[in-house]
Amino acid sequence: MSARLRDDCFALPPGVDWTPVDDALARLREGLTSVTGVESAPLAKASGRVLAEDVRAMRDNPPAANSAIDGYAFAWEALGQNVEDEANLPLQTGRAAAGHPFKGTVPSGHALRILTGAELPKGTDTVVLQEDARVGAGRVRFQPPRKGGANSRGRGEDARAGEVVLSAGRRIAPEDLARLASVGVGEVPLRKPLRVAVLSTGDELIPAGEPPVPGSIYDSNRPMLSALIAQFGHDAVDLGAQQDRAGTIRAALDQGAEDADAILTTGGASAGDEDHISRLLRNEGTVTTWRIAVKPGRPLALGFWNGVPVFGLPGNPVAAFVCALMFARPALAVMAGQAWPEPLGVTVPAAFSKAKKPGRREYLRARLTPDGRAEVFHSEGSGLIGGLSWSDGLVELPDGALDVKPGTPVRYLPYAALR
Repeated sequence: MSARLRDDCFALPPGVDWTPVDDALARLREGLTSVTGVESAPLAKASGRVLAEDVRAMRDNPPAANSAIDGYAFAWEALGQNVEDEANLPLQTGRAAAGHPFKGTVPSGHALRILTGAELPKGTDTVVLQEDARVGAGRVRFQPPRKGGANSRGRGEDARAGEVVLSAGRRIAPEDLARLASVGVGEVPLRKPLRVAVLSTGDELIPAGEPPVPGSIYDSNRPMLSALIAQFGHDAVDLGAQQDRAGTIRAALDQGAEDADAILTTGGASAGDEDHISRLLRNEGTVTTWRIAVKPGRPLALGFWNGVPVFGLPGNPVAAFVCALMFARPALAVMAGQAWPEPLGVTVPAAFSKAKKPGRREYLRARLTPDGRAEVFHSEGSGLIGGLSWSDGLVELPDGALDVKPGTPVRYLPYAALR
């Protein structure tokens, strides 16, 4: 059974009106915890999942000292004080290859043919590149490397048996699978996937592809948010687009609370006649409306329905997208068992001008030019969904006033770092 959050974890301190972005994020971070259970799965099914426990190496990697190149192995100390002179060593019969270690010991002052990845034979610790060696008459001549151990990899150089190689809370990437496999880990403890339900509300909404009718618009939020949830590594649960009827929306919320660990809604979260999400949460669940000093966005309704947290995002698609990335993403990550993910941004020169007023954090749809400057979409209108496809990230402008001119350093957040 999934764990539950405290139903007061979204409560704001008394007297709070407008909440700065950093304060809102800190409040979320403090109030949330993992709600997912734990299961074990084979390595092949672990990509994209969240580690539930630290994972330790089952053995050293490399398991034995080995050669990094094709060449000739020898003992460095056998050269004595003559490392500045050309070495001329007898060539031992045989060779060492990956998966086929040399059986026996190489006598001091001798060399052995060795291939990349082969274990260093007993009696050797250094390898000379085959292109730097000359072989003839049973001997090998070469200019010695400048130090002992050259061109070799030490036992346990990458990891030692028992060492923590990946920590709990990490979302496993393809490169992590190589890390785990290299130290003998075949099964890993994982958080069960977080289930996130998505609900759109509004009489005007119809599914994309249906013939339009007067007064209708296509539901763009639900497919966008469902895809984002999948990119975040969670399982999306589709609650559909529901009409502005209290009973219909109540039934959808009931279904979401039964099937999911969290619910994302768009629309109906304000105080209008047809804002049933906020009214239902206020009368039958719990709700706190966070008036966040952010553009686009501002209202964010956070509450509980039958013990399941509800994130009421703005109905405007651009605002819903930005708030999903900046607020829902890190919150859901913690609920899924991950560490709180800080957005990774870079400072780049602006390719635009803007006189920003104080009071709100602003996120502008942006993309990088070939010379590494950030240009922004021609309009800040949050109803222009095309700006999302045009952009490949967001420019984040601070809460205070700022006069941006071409060349002004600005913080750029690529979408790739927010998913």
